[in-house]
Amino acid sequence: MQVWPGSSYPLGATWDGNGVNFAIYSENATKIELCLFDADGNEERVRLREQTAFVWHCYIPGLKPGQRYGYRVHGPYEPEQGLRFNPNKLLLDPYAKAIDGVEDWEAGLFGYVLGNPDLDLVMDEQLSSGAPKSVVVDPHFDWQGDGGPNIPWHKSVIYETHVKGLTMQHPDVPEHLRGTYAGLASPAIVKYLKELGITAVELLPVHQHVDDHYLVEKGLRNYWGYNTIGFFAPDIRYSSNKEAGAQVQEFKEMVRTLHQAGIEVILDVVYNHTAEGNHLGPTLCFRGIDNPTYYRLVDGQPRYYMDYTGTGNSLNVRHPQTLQLIMDSLRYWITEMHVDGFRFDLAATLARELHDVDRLSGFFDIIHQDPVISQVKLIAEPWDVGEGGYQVGNFPVRWAEWNGKYRDTMRRFWRGDPGLMAEFGYRLTGSSDLYQNDGRRPYSSINFITAHDGFTLRDLVSYNHKHNDANCEDNRDGTDDNLSWNCGAEGETDDPLVNGLRRRQMRNFLATLLLSQGTPMLLGGDELGRSKGGNNNTYCQDNELNWYDWQLDAESSALLDFVKRLVHLRLEHPALHRSKFFKGRPIRGSDAKDIMWLAPGGNEMTDADWSGQEHGTLGVLLAGDPLEEVDEHGRLLHDDGFLLIFNASPQGVEFILPAFKGPWELLLDTTQERVPEGGIIHEGKIKVYAHSLRLYRCPREA
Repeated sequence: MQVWPGSSYPLGATWDGNGVNFAIYSENATKIELCLFDADGNEERVRLREQTAFVWHCYIPGLKPGQRYGYRVHGPYEPEQGLRFNPNKLLLDPYAKAIDGVEDWEAGLFGYVLGNPDLDLVMDEQLSSGAPKSVVVDPHFDWQGDGGPNIPWHKSVIYETHVKGLTMQHPDVPEHLRGTYAGLASPAIVKYLKELGITAVELLPVHQHVDDHYLVEKGLRNYWGYNTIGFFAPDIRYSSNKEAGAQVQEFKEMVRTLHQAGIEVILDVVYNHTAEGNHLGPTLCFRGIDNPTYYRLVDGQPRYYMDYTGTGNSLNVRHPQTLQLIMDSLRYWITEMHVDGFRFDLAATLARELHDVDRLSGFFDIIHQDPVISQVKLIAEPWDVGEGGYQVGNFPVRWAEWNGKYRDTMRRFWRGDPGLMAEFGYRLTGSSDLYQNDGRRPYSSINFITAHDGFTLRDLVSYNHKHNDANCEDNRDGTDDNLSWNCGAEGETDDPLVNGLRRRQMRNFLATLLLSQGTPMLLGGDELGRSKGGNNNTYCQDNELNWYDWQLDAESSALLDFVKRLVHLRLEHPALHRSKFFKGRPIRGSDAKDIMWLAPGGNEMTDADWSGQEHGTLGVLLAGDPLEEVDEHGRLLHDDGFLLIFNASPQGVEFILPAFKGPWELLLDTTQERVPEGGIIHEGKIKVYAHSLRLYRCPREA
């Protein structure tokens, strides 16, 4: 085999049509061997003799895509000094574009001797045979002119889902494609998403991940996938074609198909930690290549890892090479895989320069000036588990945030908690108190009622307590602070009054979400009334508990129709998805304010109204004409007037409809599954039933 010097850039394995260039970064290694594997698993080692600025590299002519490879990295095994080199362990390439297979926990994946009383201080000399291998890929793909839908933020409706959960039980997805990228791109799923009206799918992690050893021992799996080991590699678990590297092409085909349907693809990404865990975790990649480069180690005790994530380690974003790894990964998914944005798991961890969260850290500075990354949708989960980690409202311009305050306020409001009127007003109108003063817009608030982590919507109105026994942790895992209300019975019941109230509460939550200013995120399956049996932490349940049930009964079909109508209503009316905050003052050329808050008497709310109610009852009038906003051609936007009336109290309330430009047409009443076609005209005094929401429209031409 010929071995040429090659180049230090780019990192990873790069095929140029004639051969492959290999490059890997390590500051502290004393020797690195490239390991090439044939179809039978036989290993051939090639020593990397060239080193440029801590990058070890070579070029091997004749190698082709599909080549499996890994690294053995030599150096001191001194855990108490933060060094954990062990050449007996085959390591993944941090820049691997594809990974062949998954880990085998029975085959020597730990760098230390398991069971030794000195724990990780004694190096294990057993050769690892259970490590997955990196794969050389062919980057070429016919995108057929794809440029992405480029949907404006304020016109976006996000659907959070899981590749496998969405498709695994769908009867119209071919069985061999269920649970895969190809299944998500199948005609049945694309048709469903289009009819639903959503504009983007936000996929739970699709980077190659590891199923935790302790879960495998219990017969469970890391279903959610927040345990990344390959930041460039689409997970082979979701590929219908198990040939080496085929998952890359299949992922690209999925993105292209969704884009052709006008649907964007946002990835949930986990750059805050890796799957190697704490000091007693496995040696799969970063730990064995250069531990202090990639991980935050405890000052004065580098044997141990800083853990701001609750997973055992935190990536060392202070190190320029680790920062480059993250930026290179993001650019790769944008330029090569054509994704439209990212949701950053525990993003506050990435902002930690030392220990405090710093909104002007190097991570954000680099993203802000990057001409590629800065132009896609960037969403932060604005908290981590460390001190000072709750940072809702504190991320920089160009960032949207999962608005945990919106979620909590809306849950408490519809549960009937007192003293929420002002907070409710802020959340309903885009959270100007959080986002208006730093250059951001209402759409910076990612509004959600439920997400993958926690109760589904049906469970939110059916359980007061978590029921996580299936996770084999004696119901200790998952939060106890669910802000839920079971409507009178815990779990499933035959009581028609309880079930009727639950259906109404689900409609209340969904209508509030889709009629709020900001960017709505719908948890996939909530539109079907999906339940997880009260389990609020199904991260380890790769089974029917997480897979969507597509056998729809009359109740779930009605809820689905309700959500479809709401989504399309929102997108059809710019007054319901404004790009700018309300001003609360008269519109030019009109005596109507752009927004008015109304008490049940039909009068504008006073300070006493805002603070005096035990339960939330109020109206919101959106004038709509004109909006003082323009379309993409610079034309002033006009829309109908809308009136929303909320009554979270346990009693019905009489409400006087305000005088406007004409009579009010009832579009939606959450006490009903559907308002009759043609609408109902109301004027004067009406009765708004307990635990309900109404939406009225006054047509612009009236």
